[in-house]
Amino acid sequence: MNIENKAVNTLRMLSVDQIEKANSGHPGLPLGAAPMAYALFKNHLVRDSKDLDWKNRDRFVLSAGHGSALLYSLFYLFDYGLNLDDLKNFRQLDSRTPGHPEYGHTKGVEATTGPLGQGIAMAVGMAIAEEKLAAIYNKDDLKLVDHYTYALVGDGCLMEGISNEASSLAGTLKLSKLIVLYDSNKISIEGSTDLAFSENVCDRYKALGWDTFVVHDGNDLDEINAAIEEAKKSDKPVLIEVKTKIGYGSPREDSAKAHGEPLGKEDRKLTREFFGLPDEDFYVAEDVKAHFQKIVEENTARVNEKKKIEEEYAKKYPKEYEDYLGSFKLEKKELLEDSYYDSFDKDMATRSISGEVLNKIAKDNIHIFGGSADLGPSNKTMLKGEEYFTAENRLGRNITFGVRENAMGAITNGILLHGGLRTYASTFLVFSDYLKPTIRLAALMNIPNVYIFTHDSIGVGEDGPTHQPIEHLAMLRSIPGIVVIRPADGRETAASLNLAFNSKNTPFVLALSRQNLPQLENSSRNIYRGAYIIKKEEGELEKIVIATGSEVSLALEAAEGLKGVRVVSMPSMEMFDAQSSDYKEEILPSKITKRISLEALSSFGWHKYIGIKGMAISIDTFGASGKGSEVFERFGFTKENIRRKIQEF
Repeated sequence: MNIENKAVNTLRMLSVDQIEKANSGHPGLPLGAAPMAYALFKNHLVRDSKDLDWKNRDRFVLSAGHGSALLYSLFYLFDYGLNLDDLKNFRQLDSRTPGHPEYGHTKGVEATTGPLGQGIAMAVGMAIAEEKLAAIYNKDDLKLVDHYTYALVGDGCLMEGISNEASSLAGTLKLSKLIVLYDSNKISIEGSTDLAFSENVCDRYKALGWDTFVVHDGNDLDEINAAIEEAKKSDKPVLIEVKTKIGYGSPREDSAKAHGEPLGKEDRKLTREFFGLPDEDFYVAEDVKAHFQKIVEENTARVNEKKKIEEEYAKKYPKEYEDYLGSFKLEKKELLEDSYYDSFDKDMATRSISGEVLNKIAKDNIHIFGGSADLGPSNKTMLKGEEYFTAENRLGRNITFGVRENAMGAITNGILLHGGLRTYASTFLVFSDYLKPTIRLAALMNIPNVYIFTHDSIGVGEDGPTHQPIEHLAMLRSIPGIVVIRPADGRETAASLNLAFNSKNTPFVLALSRQNLPQLENSSRNIYRGAYIIKKEEGELEKIVIATGSEVSLALEAAEGLKGVRVVSMPSMEMFDAQSSDYKEEILPSKITKRISLEALSSFGWHKYIGIKGMAISIDTFGASGKGSEVFERFGFTKENIRRKIQEF
């Protein structure tokens, strides 16, 4: 057995041993895909094992995140900071080797993966970020930004619709620095993929605008290396189909049973014998250790050659280099001058205000980069005077994602994970359903993506109940680790964007109106506390009306002249919940039990503020088709009806 095969087999069995010790995991992928992962890490992936956050590193995303044991074995042998004890604690509480790769938890993990298809879509975002930053900073004589994005996917990733959405855009944009290794073993949990997945994947990817290569023997390191070398020459993204056998070398080879359960003591012993390794847990031979140490040194030499270019760039273009380094820092700063918050003086939809604010903020911040799922003119998210980011124009600042909401969320996550850019993604609030998995992952990864959702209520009007959100804010508010803001006017909207684009580790969701709203005399830019008194009660406090967004002005009109009624604007439940008990008591005194929530959406979630005795004026059915004003009237959202309900409560 030559040393390379011995190294690959060591990777395989380290992965199997992790799974066996945990009595949980997925041995099938590591046994089959270890050769392609080894070839990539040894000969192609340019990363500094002592500086894993180096900005010009190649990115690697294990989209098939269930194969995490293989990733941790690679990290251990390639000296990424994991040790043998980490491998022995695979899938254990608080270990550095969780069941699926977690960004920010294990050094070297570029993205949290496991929900299939998300990883390849985030890799598309990383490749977009590389192209964008290269266009901004590279010079004719020096390439400061010059690296590849690699992903390893399985059949499951390519069955998920999000992978096709993202791959379609990648092909259109000709992302030539994106190379995807496809572990093609034709087995999924339920059995042969032929039961549900009979398409020719390479033909599909050719149709999407990719180049494709096929490695017929997934154990042939020379064939794998040659394919990756050819892929680097392409002017398109590349899919390399590597034909493998799931659970290779084990008694469960080519069986669905190899996918997601430990081999068991006897089958593991037989697998070791097949690979010619001694029957010893977590075994790494001395010559294999020396072999990997030599590879690490060779990789370091490649890294140092690229870092010399970086040093030369820093000397020749110091201002640009300083700006480049600064773009990776998520530093807080006031994005708007004080007077701007008071500059809105006419009725405007909050989506229109958001559009003006976004353009103002982006004008002086070239690293803000995003777009809409084919709704830019409606969402008001077009950066005026700026071109589209295309295959021909990498300096364009508007991304048109096409009608691909799910991919849009993952791609913007990937851009953020790459670093150097601030992202936003936009569509109608009702279509946030399509983005929910990607918003959840942004929260899990603690990355500050900004989601601008417009047409936020039955005020959508004539498009009818299919386009009128009801339960969507409740769904978004239920996701841990995000902030949802529904602003009421210009001040609140401007403050929302200022907060969102200053966030360091929290995703922000903005819910904005289609219809015009008045500018409110007593609204505040200080919305960071989540809620504040916008109308103080006359006389002794008896009732509290809590409203958000378009219903704040309605609450103020309805409460006009009523004694003992306080109106609270609550643009963000999450930010209010984070306040001190003293502040919460100041805004919502516990002794006042007559509380009314007012929001033209689902009542779900409001009772924690109004209590079981409170009144939720909401909509818990689907909407109706008609003019927005008439639909509001149909559901009782008129000044007269709200006033009557306040008085009768």
